[in-house]
Amino acid sequence: MRAGDSTMVRSAFHPIARLVTTFYKDEKPAHHVSTIDDFTRAVGTPHEDVFDERIWDVAVDVRDNLASVWMKYAFFLGDDFSHCGVNSFELFVTDEGWKVMHLADTRQKENCEMPPGAG
Repeated sequence: MRAGDSTMVRSAFHPIARLVTTFYKDEKPAHHVSTIDDFTRAVGTPHEDVFDERIWDVAVDVRDNLASVWMKYAFFLGDDFSHCGVNSFELFVTDEGWKVMHLADTRQKENCEMPPGAG
């Protein structure tokens, strides 16, 4: 994402990957579903600030040809904090290697934990 390279980002995902973001709207649980096309368009569209998602506390569980990956993140636009949450990835092995089939994340702007080393 930092490089704004939509081709590189797309290569990590299976073509039918589904992305779900969860959040609260008017104090009620809400979600937004998007496609890999939506995501790669956002990453690859020229933007002034670098998209900088910093991750930590990564947990990986692999069984056979399925892997689950969970991590905390803080997202910055350039040097400015935007939001935080957790990412949950489901991957499986294809002939081309591991591909993300599903990505779910939470999104919040308050009560955020910052990555180690962040000021």
